[in-house]
Amino acid sequence: MTALSITNQKRAYTDRPEIEGATDVPLFMRIIGVIMAATWLFSGVAEASHLPDRSTYSAPKASATIRVDGVADDAAWAEAEWREIKYRWLGPEYTAEDFNGRFKLVWTPERIYILAEIEDDILFDGHRDPLVQYWDDDCPEIFIDEDYSGGEHQFNHNAFAYHMSLDNRAIDIGSDGKKREYTDHTESRWRQQGDKVIWEVAIEIYDDSFVDDSEENEPVKLSAGKVLGLMVAYCDNDGSELRENFIGSESVPTGPKDRGYIDAGLFGKVVLHE
Repeated sequence: MTALSITNQKRAYTDRPEIEGATDVPLFMRIIGVIMAATWLFSGVAEASHLPDRSTYSAPKASATIRVDGVADDAAWAEAEWREIKYRWLGPEYTAEDFNGRFKLVWTPERIYILAEIEDDILFDGHRDPLVQYWDDDCPEIFIDEDYSGGEHQFNHNAFAYHMSLDNRAIDIGSDGKKREYTDHTESRWRQQGDKVIWEVAIEIYDDSFVDDSEENEPVKLSAGKVLGLMVAYCDNDGSELRENFIGSESVPTGPKDRGYIDAGLFGKVVLHE
């Protein structure tokens, strides 16, 4: 295993339209990509709320609050099962040394907690502004649908797609179509342990009544039997201008494979239990 290195480069980029992956691709190709994803989402092929063969994850309740510190020594983690991040959505074939990942999940009434174990030989953050090309930096992306209803969520809060940056910020697209920080929804810490990065994230769950910039938003109280939509992915970049791979926890057998930021019908099911 190559020793893990952390690269942080300052480069000047102009702001781009709020379309994930819209970097140096010509404008007409970006527009075509969004049209294709939207056409697929609203076509008869995608009439069901979710694609078939979505996974189901049974998440145990944590008996005590998890310390989000990137150490992962809380007893509650031993009760949760690992789920692999293994489906290559974008990019060429990669080696296990380049990327290997898995996650597990527990919950309390206030938040869900995700523990990700990532093997990535180079951690790369090429953009100091967290709102600029955040999908092209190394980052976990955590997709959450409060009621597992599926459907479109690109410019609304039917679901969230939190990009967790290396400086522990959470970024998604707001209902105004602009990139926004949602770091106040989350608590995030990671540490290197040997050849692995241990990343812990706590997330408050909001339903589709969430309004950007409102002071009236309240997170949902969680209880046993609650069903959520969830998908965990990783943007992998070893130092290029654009991310080299995008790998997720759910298969996407048809249509554009990277459309999770638009289509909550790709998400798996999480069932909370005592």
